Amino acid sequence: MDISSSHRKRTLLKVIVLGDSGVGKTSLMNQYVYKKFSQQYKATIGADFVTKEILVDDKLVTLQIWDTAGQERFHSLGAAFYRGADCCVLVYDVNVQKTFDTLNNWHDDFLKQADTGNPDAFPFVLLGNKIDIDGGNSRRVTEKKAREWCASRGNIPYFETSAKEDYNVDDAFLCVAKVASENEHDLDIYFRGISETPSEAEQRSGCAC
Repeated sequence: MDISSSHRKRTLLKVIVLGDSGVGKTSLMNQYVYKKFSQQYKATIGADFVTKEILVDDKLVTLQIWDTAGQERFHSLGAAFYRGADCCVLVYDVNVQKTFDTLNNWHDDFLKQADTGNPDAFPFVLLGNKIDIDGGNSRRVTEKKAREWCASRGNIPYFETSAKEDYNVDDAFLCVAKVASENEHDLDIYFRGISETPSEAEQRSGCAC
């Protein structure tokens, strides 16, 4: 039996997905976790989460991805859901200008309610979703404009996605897992008492990756 892999430290990362209602938050999460797409999703009420285990740099990571309601009336629920987050994913619809215009509100509201300790360093990832619609002809927000917004917010990583076509979804969430891993801060709460084996510590210190 390989002792090092059986004692591999598991990491739980809490990821919050924010954006206006209808931009495809639930669709992106279901495509990523379950590899399925449906046009029939009802509006998310409050919040719900899905989990997925992936390997990030040979470390087993459990992503706990929270799907939040995009309607204004649910904003007051934010603080309870946002606390303890390791990364925030902002989603807009490239075909609807308003969903891009509200990104500043979602970004600032999250930082205000999440109480992250160091807001300037907290990791965000931006997804421009629904790039498949009308072959891109109904697009309202250019990639250049989105990247400029990301640059103005501290060089947030940006991905253009299609939940329907499963385009860039895995790559986007792998990036989310990586930046969340670098930010993880509540590890002791979840995994107190799970000690590292010497071989694990040696492996990590000797890692050339």
